[in-house]
Amino acid sequence: MPTDTTPQAHKQLPQWVADQLRSEILEGRLKPGEWLRQERLAQEHGVSQMPVREALKQLASEGLVEHVPYRGARVVQFSADDVEDLYACRAFIEGLAARFAAVNIVAGELAELAALVPQMAACETPRELGQYRELNRRFHGVIFAASRRSYLVRTLAQLWAAFPTMLWSNVPRVATDSVAARDEPDVAEHSAIVAALAAHDPAAAERAVRDHITSAGRALQSAMTERR
Repeated sequence: MPTDTTPQAHKQLPQWVADQLRSEILEGRLKPGEWLRQERLAQEHGVSQMPVREALKQLASEGLVEHVPYRGARVVQFSADDVEDLYACRAFIEGLAARFAAVNIVAGELAELAALVPQMAACETPRELGQYRELNRRFHGVIFAASRRSYLVRTLAQLWAAFPTMLWSNVPRVATDSVAARDEPDVAEHSAIVAALAAHDPAAAERAVRDHITSAGRALQSAMTERR
């Protein structure tokens, strides 16, 4: 925690608190639906309630926290409908990014994608699940960065900064393990995406990315249903 008492340090304190709370949410230490009481959080982090209040506002703007009238703030908890909507948005936006990436991608980016596919396939779950998900994040990040479309890149970077991890942490079955039925299709779908991009085929790249994300979303919805 910052210990400097200068005005600049006071300005940075809400950001520091937001960073701490964000990490606790994404790592599952603060659970979906958990109430975030300002007094308790202030005590736990050794700050006053003011920076906690500002931090919660920031996290609410990022979609990690929601404010409930007359009750306070809590960690966002996603429903199956939320998952359907979010994956539909991802499929559309990332598919569009892939269409542009097929035109603009360069050899170095294609080589990185081609190398990531076997690295992901080699990860053993659940022991290496965290590594797999980080490689998967890189894979998708390379694609939307290759689109060279600044708005799409910013939008998807913000989406990927939180929501995949948040969604997984909402479902006990996939929080610490993969969905077995998705292991082999993931490899095939990633390979199909790379092939379409390497062929510089915009329509095929868009279709491959959309099909991949749609399938992943359906698998997550199924996992949410099966836990009930």
